[in-house]
Amino acid sequence: MADHGPEHDGSPGREPIAARRTDYAGAVYGSLLAASVVAGAGTLGSFPRFKLVLLLIGTGVVFWAAHVYARLVGDRLVHQSLSRRGIRRVCADEWPIVQAAVPPAVAVAVSPLLGIGPDGAAWLGLSVAAAEQVGWASVAVVRAGAPRHLVLVAGAVNLLLGLIIVALKASLH
Repeated sequence: MADHGPEHDGSPGREPIAARRTDYAGAVYGSLLAASVVAGAGTLGSFPRFKLVLLLIGTGVVFWAAHVYARLVGDRLVHQSLSRRGIRRVCADEWPIVQAAVPPAVAVAVSPLLGIGPDGAAWLGLSVAAAEQVGWASVAVVRAGAPRHLVLVAGAVNLLLGLIIVALKASLH
């Protein structure tokens, strides 16, 4: 999720890419999505690790594609033109949704090396997703130059969202 260079995507009414700040919304959203996938899969009982890894990555890719499609259709309706550069930019801008699925998937995949069983693997994946969500939200607020108390508020709000998912998983399991 690097800041973009000075090029412009050619879309009318759009600011140059360099003028935009990195948007962490996709990473926060993707982390919340990953936590939801793990929690949902956990309601089915013990879930094979390989399937959970595929479900995490696959869901991230599908939601990424849906977000790209929605933004491209929205741009098309508003601007009446799309360039290849603009399409690539939208794909890149939404990629953090997929990236956020990777750490929980890796946690689930390596859980046998840590001596963790399938149920523990799901909890590990959920914990990683929730921690990631809090981390990305906090980084976004810090990068925006917000005061320390707003960083704490953003972290607390995202922790609360993660804990709600954990509570749902615990109550439905």
